[in-house]
Amino acid sequence: MSRTFLLLIAISFSATIIVGQPTTIDTLKPEQFIKTRGGLNDFYAAIAKNKNATVAFLGGSITYNPGWRDKVCAYLKEKFPDTKFHFIAAGIPSLGSLPHAFRLQRDVLDSGKIDLLFIEAAVNDRGNGTDSITQVRSLEGIIRHAKNNNPAMDIIMMSFADPQKTKDYDNGITPVEVSNHELIADHYHLPSINLAKEVHDKLNNHEFSWEKDFKDLHPSPFGQELYFEAIKTLLQKCFDNASSPTVNAILPSPLNRSNFSNGKYVAIDKAKFNPKWKIVKDWKPSDKLDTRDGFVHVPILEANQPSASLSFSFEGNAVGICIISGADAGIISYSIDNSAYKKMDLFTQWSSRLHLPWYLILESGLKNGKHIVNIRIDETANKESKGHECRIVHFLVNGER
Repeated sequence: MSRTFLLLIAISFSATIIVGQPTTIDTLKPEQFIKTRGGLNDFYAAIAKNKNATVAFLGGSITYNPGWRDKVCAYLKEKFPDTKFHFIAAGIPSLGSLPHAFRLQRDVLDSGKIDLLFIEAAVNDRGNGTDSITQVRSLEGIIRHAKNNNPAMDIIMMSFADPQKTKDYDNGITPVEVSNHELIADHYHLPSINLAKEVHDKLNNHEFSWEKDFKDLHPSPFGQELYFEAIKTLLQKCFDNASSPTVNAILPSPLNRSNFSNGKYVAIDKAKFNPKWKIVKDWKPSDKLDTRDGFVHVPILEANQPSASLSFSFEGNAVGICIISGADAGIISYSIDNSAYKKMDLFTQWSSRLHLPWYLILESGLKNGKHIVNIRIDETANKESKGHECRIVHFLVNGER
């Protein structure tokens, strides 16, 4: 056997071993997708010095479902065993920044002094088609409302992942929802986590696949752990660099003066309505469609005939309605201060299979003051709807408390 032949065999064998070895990937670190900005100095003082802290989680289904939220609670209790924690789970599936702005008082702030607030809305803002201006007004409204309630409240803003955001990043575009979350976080010097970017970049880095590992915008246990690790990294980094707590903090000027910082619910019995409306004190569906917690066995103002009309007087600069939109949702016409009537379809892409809590702004950016809105059920209806139903759970007003 020639020396040349033996050399070729050796080279071939060596190449086979090298090719057959598992390749290692330099994984991207969570630190690359977090911004600590002003940190969590007040929250750290509450847990490390006062030994008493309340943490609230405001978001949609990804906050409502088991997963990262439970892991954060367990982490805090383990890291600070001498601190008494109170956790408020204020996640409601399908809800984004607009609903959060108007439900913040009742669902979070009425529970007492909040030391840390987690906010996520980017996924549902995209899914619900919330326009960019409304996103900014809502997110800024949440921050200003929360900080006016307790200037020492620390807030973390989070942008979760969905396929549309991944596609935006693939096309070199920062998703509008992420941009708005970061815009508000930067203006108010708040910590933020861009989990949408982390998921995208890790997918491109071949660290996992969406189909086999992450699986859904409602993350699998794998995805929940990824979210938790990023949040824990942010928390630990803020704790390691904690400084003196806030003293006499002053909010910066608002980015949008029509923000919903005074968003609130107004009871349905404040309206004046003709006999074709009725108040149902304990509403539940007569069909078999699913409902959302907090939007069943509640009072509603209901009508299903085109001639049904109501009027509602309010003081502020924005007005809307929170409705339950099912398979029979109709179309309304409305007028502000006797202006020309506009139509609004109450039927959504999910209404045929779910009695969905749906928040609609009728008018915003009004001059602060007294106004009146007139609403009537329209004769027309969405071609997919089975009726003309309007079920109002709350009126929405951005006005003085």
